[in-house]
Order: sequence, then structure tokens, then C-alpha cells
Amino acid sequence: MDAPWGEAGAADGRPRVVVVGLGPAGPELLPAAGAEALTRATRCLLRTARHPAAAAVFDLAPGRVDALDRLYEEGPDFDAVYRAIVDEVVAAALLAVAEAAVEGPAAGAPPAPFVAYAVPGSPLVAERTVRMLRADGRVALTVVPAPSFLDLAWARLGVDPVEAGVRLVDGTAFAVEAAGERGPLLVAQCHSRSVLSDIKLAADDVAGSAPRAAVLLHHLGLPDEQVLEVAWTDLDRRLEPDHLTALWVPELAPPVAGELVRLEELVRTLRARCPWDRRQTHGSLARHLMEEAYEALDAIDALSAAEPDVPAEAVAHLEEELGDLMFQVFFHALLATEEGRFTLADVAHTLHAKLVGRHPHVFGDAVADTPEEVAARWEVLKKAEKGRARVTEGIPAALPALALAAKLQRKAESLGLDTGTLEDRRREIAAGLAALVPPPGAGGAPPESSGETLEAGPAADAALGALLFALADAARRLGVDPEGALRAQAQRFRQRLDSAEDASA
Repeated sequence: MDAPWGEAGAADGRPRVVVVGLGPAGPELLPAAGAEALTRATRCLLRTARHPAAAAVFDLAPGRVDALDRLYEEGPDFDAVYRAIVDEVVAAALLAVAEAAVEGPAAGAPPAPFVAYAVPGSPLVAERTVRMLRADGRVALTVVPAPSFLDLAWARLGVDPVEAGVRLVDGTAFAVEAAGERGPLLVAQCHSRSVLSDIKLAADDVAGSAPRAAVLLHHLGLPDEQVLEVAWTDLDRRLEPDHLTALWVPELAPPVAGELVRLEELVRTLRARCPWDRRQTHGSLARHLMEEAYEALDAIDALSAAEPDVPAEAVAHLEEELGDLMFQVFFHALLATEEGRFTLADVAHTLHAKLVGRHPHVFGDAVADTPEEVAARWEVLKKAEKGRARVTEGIPAALPALALAAKLQRKAESLGLDTGTLEDRRREIAAGLAALVPPPGAGGAPPESSGETLEAGPAADAALGALLFALADAARRLGVDPEGALRAQAQRFRQRLDSAEDASA
């Protein structure tokens, strides 16, 4: 087989880049094929000189090495740095071809000039710039394999990764990549205390479970190598990590995604085996969804009423009721899956896309500094997204009346309509009460000054409606949910009734 720096691979005329892995530790783990490629290359680019084998690159290619550490200081983020590195490697390869065309190959150089690009560890493990070069059509790429830190990690841990089912994840994206995983995990790119701290917080110990432990793998294969078993709470405290630090997590407590998968499987089992669940439809479940929503609201009210000293039973009650509500979502998604309409994953994906799209001040370049600005932008985005002609489209007509009134008032405010002030609402409420409540001794008739007598009928309905609407708007302006306030008052009255009944028994 031809060496990677021979004639092979140059037939399409593209400039060539030979990627060389430096191995996970010192020069002794640099493969012979990689060393020869560095020796024969027209020019060598070193992703970072912060590696124990970097000195060997300068020895093998004296005067032909350019370390790219400077690009890390110039780029605003890693994405920009990696793009800059790829562009620099491609530019070096193009220049090598151009110079060879003018000057001819140097003595002892390969017939087809190439640039060597040296990276820490293995070029095939957690090396994003190599993936980007593979996808870049401007160069022909050849990779010279090398051992990675994984090989040393398995040796130190005494683990067969295939038998154990180990998953490799990136420490800088742990919260996302480890979602749904139970372990074991080998976490790479743990290059700072902040990364280890984020990992610790993303999978904090679960109350009541056994304390979790992990193993820090630091400078494997070097004289100052450390393999430290640490408590999860000490993850970011035991040593000063760097680019040669990794983390072994033998077992991860059941995370959010894993529990959701278990719940989905349970709903499928119930649907298949339980006669009641088999008979349900979207329509038959509708009232259960509404009931569970109201029970969750009751639990929220109970928890809020107990703040700041919330008892454990109130927390447990809310957790249970939210679970019941979640079951309804999972069940409806399963019915839709059976009908070939959508899946639970579609529900989550659609929700994720919608929330990202409606928060351009978080995920884009829009600016919103106050909750009011966020709400106003939300209405505009929602209207455009749904293709609606009016902001009132999509508001459920079956909403409880007070909730409907408050929602319409919020919509009006989001459009910038002049809806008056809180003082205006107070005057309307006072006028409504004056029209509805007769003075003492008037025999039930409204006061003469009101200008009209209200009797049961459309006029009374309109007057009462206007009064309640004004009350709902006043509550909203005071930061009070009118529906919740009325429900809380009804609950207090219910308690009075219960006490009176108990006293008379």
C-alpha cells in the first residue's frame, strides 16, 4: 500500500492534507507512520503546542512548523476558532501546491507535495477540525491513526468499553449529550473547573439515592498522571483540570430523559394490556385532561399559600398532580402515534422549535429587556407564525369567563391599545356597584341618581358583565389572576361552610 504522502490520492488535483495524530501522551506514543509524515511534509501545522508530544513535531520538521494556538486567542468562540484553523490548513495546502508548481519538488520531498496537520491524541476521536476538513471539498484528506486517550483510560480503569456499553460524551455539552443515559460514561473535554462544575450541576445527586462517585483521569501516560476517585460534590474541587483531563462516570442516576422514556413505555403497556386504557379516545380523555389541569392548579394554590415555609406534603402533592397531567399528554401522543398522525417526539420537537422561534431575544439578536417587551414580541411572533389575521384568533371560547376576560385584556395591551388606567377601572366598578346596590331602606330599588332601574334581563346582564369585566381588568393590573383569586375566595368560603356544618352537627 502506498504511504499517505505518495502518489495515491492526488489524482483529482486537489491539494492534499495528511492528518497526524500525536497520541495521548509523550513522543513515545507517536506512531512511526505519523513521525515519517511529519518528516516528509512540505509544511506542518500544529493545532496546539500545548501537548506533551508537540516538541517532537518541531524536532521532526525543523523550520517547517506553525503552531495555531494564536487562533484560539483571536476567535470569539470555539466555532470561529475551528473554522479559522480549517481555513489556515487549506490555505497552507494550496500554497504548497502553488510553490511546487513554480519551484519543483525539493530534494527528498514526495512527488506530490502535502501539508501535515498534527492534532493531539487520535484524529478520529473528539477532533472536530478533522471532521470539518473531511467535509471540506477544497482538499484531499488522509488520516494517519494514532492511539487516543481512550486507550489509556480503558487500561487504567480495567474496562472493556464494548462489554460495558460505554458512551463517550463531550464535557462541554454534557447536559444535552448525557440526557437519557444511565452510564457508564467517559466524559472528554473536561478542560476547566467550570466545565466540571456544569457537569456536576447537570446531574446532581438525587435525594434519597446513594451518593454518586466518579473518577478523574488527569495527564494519563505522563509522569504526573492522576487517577482519582471523587465524590460527585467534589468533582470540581480535587485538581486543576486542563485539556488532558477526562471523567469516568460508572453510573449516572436516572436522568430526566431516561425517566420520560420509561413513562412512555409504561403508557404503551397500559394501552396494550388494560381494558380501560384500550377503550380510550382523544374525546373520552378530554374531561380527564381538564380535571387533571384543575387538580394541578389546586396543588399550585396550596403550595403558593404556604410560602415561604412550604411543607413537604405540598411539594409532593404538586409533583403528583403534574405527573397526572403529564400522563394525559403522553396518552394523547400515543393515540396520535397509533393513528399515524404524530409521535411524542414530534410534540417535543415542535415545542422546542416554537420556543426557540419565539425567543429571538435569547437565541437571536433581538433585544427585550422587560417582561412586557417579551410579551408584546410574543404576540407579534405568534400572529405571524400562525398566519392569523387577529390576535384573538386561537383563544378558546370555552375558557372560564374571568380567565377569558383577562386574556383578552392582555391581548389588547400587547397591541398597544389604550385601555385606560387602574383608576378608570375603579370608577367603572364604583358606578356599577352604585347601579346595582340600592341604598338602605329603598326596598330593593336602585337609587334615583343612577338614572335607570335595572331588572332581570339583558340590561342587568350587560351591567353585571361590565362590572365583572372591570374587576377582571383591575385584578390583572394589580398582578392578580382574577380566576385564581375568585377560586381562592370560593375555597375559603367552602372552608367556612364546612366549619359551620361541623359546628351544627
